[in-house]
This record gives sequence, structure tokens and C-alpha cells, in this order.
Amino acid sequence: MPASPTDARLADAASVNLNTTLCNLPLAPPVVLEPALSVREALRAIDLRGAEVAVIVDGASSVPLGIVTLRDALRGIVEGECDLAGPVAAIMTGGLASLAADATVHQATVLMFRRGMRHLILTGADGQLFNVVSQGDLYGMQAADSASLANAILATRNIAELAAQTTAVRRFAARRLAEGSGAEALCEWISALNDLIALQAIELVEGEFDLPYVPWCWIVFGSEGRLEQTLFTDQDNGIIFAAASSEEGEALRRQFLPFARAVNQALDACGFPLCGGQVMAGNPAWCLSLDEWKRQFGNWISVPEPEALLNASIFFDFRPLYGREELVADLQHWLLRKVKGNAAFFRAMTANALGQEPPLSWWRDFRLGGGKEFPHTLDLKGQGIRVFVDAVRILALAHGVAHTNTIERLRGVRQALGMPLEEAAAMVAAFYQIQRLRLQNQVSGEFPAAANRLNPDRLHQLDRQILKEAFRQARTLQQRLRLDYLG
Repeated sequence: MPASPTDARLADAASVNLNTTLCNLPLAPPVVLEPALSVREALRAIDLRGAEVAVIVDGASSVPLGIVTLRDALRGIVEGECDLAGPVAAIMTGGLASLAADATVHQATVLMFRRGMRHLILTGADGQLFNVVSQGDLYGMQAADSASLANAILATRNIAELAAQTTAVRRFAARRLAEGSGAEALCEWISALNDLIALQAIELVEGEFDLPYVPWCWIVFGSEGRLEQTLFTDQDNGIIFAAASSEEGEALRRQFLPFARAVNQALDACGFPLCGGQVMAGNPAWCLSLDEWKRQFGNWISVPEPEALLNASIFFDFRPLYGREELVADLQHWLLRKVKGNAAFFRAMTANALGQEPPLSWWRDFRLGGGKEFPHTLDLKGQGIRVFVDAVRILALAHGVAHTNTIERLRGVRQALGMPLEEAAAMVAAFYQIQRLRLQNQVSGEFPAAANRLNPDRLHQLDRQILKEAFRQARTLQQRLRLDYLG
């Protein structure tokens, strides 16, 4: 469903958000042509609309057949290969990848980068043409260095070359931060470029294995699943596959595990450390069939013990990265149905989330810690970002919001909560203020062993006050959670 005009104001109206749904982009209506139309008439129609591309559509079914661009037509005319009187279908580019209109800008961006596409056809649920989107529509605001970096990632042919691109991504992020890029856009681009690195690693490794011929998908969890990665992040991933029985599931797992472990090692070589908690596809516990994932999630929901709640806080922020996305969509829909109305589960999740509080003392100054190793510091991730993430996850699950990104979840539940626009906007600003300080802190390298710890005395007085207000917004969110689920 398109976002309301009110909720749209929560987003930065001057830029494209990578979590924006494609159907909500301000796109001009497409130029639609039938395949029998002459090339001359087709070019005239494109020119009259001031467009650069037209979609060729089957007149009977409205299903897109291909596209024709002014650039391609001009090349054909110059090379003498284009008959202006002939049908436009003769010069169209067919067999193009398409994407559902309810997909996100992030999904379209990654697909277009990987396929080297300048235009992407969008379709409705019925398979009919919805619109066509160009690179400029998606990321015309980006600097050229991010596009060249993406191309460099996709040009790598081995893991050693790919590892060098991770360093380049971090240099890119540090440079953009110094130039004043906002935390929202920067975290999204870090996640998008990291996705490309992971996708390239999976493809490079996949060619070395004879994988079973069944539907499967590589899933990512945690900050990667939320598209909220910063400069330092380890791996949180798994595999989901289709299996008709427990016996088949066990056999398929044995076949997938060597491949999964090889990918985990490749990602580690690329600068994404192995997960200390073993939340990785190479762990048999997280290489599961669709039914096994449902059973595992169901156990955590039915018996919300401390370990189950910890797992839920990681695994319930999931999205597909590579493979058959419909398996992950099935799991997502099942999860939302399973938790609906489960008061005991949400009560336990809330009690767990409230165990970590913003670092504010009763006299409205910072409450600092860090011990001897990191004295006089606060934890921007654990005491800040995590507070928002944990609270909004509960609200999203309770209200059936399928998004995994924290801010998109907040936007999705705002109206159901009766939350004033100004309150939600303040929380969004607070979240990204803490993210910005995390990124600045990581670039500075004051505490390399604890990149999320910050000594607030190093901040300008104004930044100190803004950070305090950001933590107060986190506290307000926790108070709402306490009232709603603990009474």
C-alpha cells in the first residue's frame, strides 16, 4: 500500500531512500508501444513524451515484452541495421529481468548493478506492466565514486580481488561522512555495497560446488537484515531450502554445508569476520528447510526463554540475499501470523528489551561506564541503537508490519499506534543522530577494539545536548512499550 502523504514527510523528501517501495517513486507514466508499430512511429512517440525509453507490450495481455531506447535506436540507425519502416519489435531488447512494483529501491539498485542494466521493468501482481525505472530514478543523487565502486566489485574474479573492495567501501564511507553525508543514506549505501560484495562472494564460491537442484536462498540477519550496517560488522547468515520431508532435509543439509562454510570463509577473507555466536549458514543449526525454520521460530515463540528471546532479536530481522526469495517471503508471512495476538510472547520480548536502558542518569547527564579498558564511555550501539531496534521490532511484529528496517518499521506502525507525526519524526532523527556518531567514532578509531564506545567529553557541547535528547527519545519509546505490553 502506498505511504500516506503524512508518513512520507518522515522521509527525506529531497532524496531517494533505499527502503522506499518502487511503486511510491515519483515516476512519469511509461511510454507504452505495441510490437507492430513502426520504428519511425515509435521514435516519434518517445520524442513527443520527452522520454528516453519505451516499453513494448503485448496488446492482448498488457504483459511487457521488452524495451527500446533512443540510444539503442540511434546506434542501429548509424550502423545501418535499423529499418525505420519495420516493426519496433525488431529492435527492442527482450528477455529483460523485471521486478515487482512493491519491491524496494535497494532491491532494484542491487539487481541493476549486478545485471549492468540502465532500465528495469516494474510489474504488478498480475504480471502486467506497472512502469519502468531508470538508474537516474534510483540513484541519480549518488556520487560517481559509488557507481564505479559497485562496478569494481562486480568485475572481481576471485576472493583476493574482492577482499580489496571491502577496504575501498570503508574508504568510500569515511570520505562521504567527512563530506557531510547523512547517516541514513550512508548506512544504506554501505549495506548496498556490502550486499554486492556478499553476492559476488557467493557466486564465486557457488561455481566450485555441485549444489542440489532444489529451491534455496541465502538469508541475512541482524543489522544486515535491517540494512543498517556500519563500518564494522560480522556475519549473521543462514540458508533456507525446500524439502519434502525430514529425511530429505537432512540429506540436503549435508550437501549445502560444505558450500555454506566456504562462503563463510570467503566473507571472512573479505573483511566480514566469522560470527562469534556461530550464526552462520555453515552451522548446521542455521542451514534449514523451510519447515525446519518454521519449527525453530515456533519453538522460540512458544517458549520465550532468555536464549529464545536473544535468538528472536537476531533472527527475526531477516531478508533474502541470494536465491529463491519466495521461500523467505513464505517464512516472513508465517512468522507474522504466528505471533499475532500472542500476549505472552510480546510481554517476554518487552521485558527483555527493557533490560537495556539509555545511558542517562537521574540528573539528566550521561551514565558512563566502560571499565578500565574503555573508561568514561558509553555504548552507542548497545545503549542507543539497540534500544530503538528492539522496541520497534516488537511493535512491528505485533502490528503485522513485514519491514525489517527499523525506520520503515516505525513508519509502518505509527498510525496504528496513534503516534503523532512530530513524535515519530523526532525518533527518526534521534536514531540517525546516534548512527552518525557511531560512524564518526568508527572512522576516528579512538577505541579500535570497541568501535561503538564513545567518550562524550570529546563532543562539542551542542552535540552533547543533541545526543542526550536522542537518548531521551529512546527512553520515551521504551515507556510506550512498557505501557502497551507490561501494563
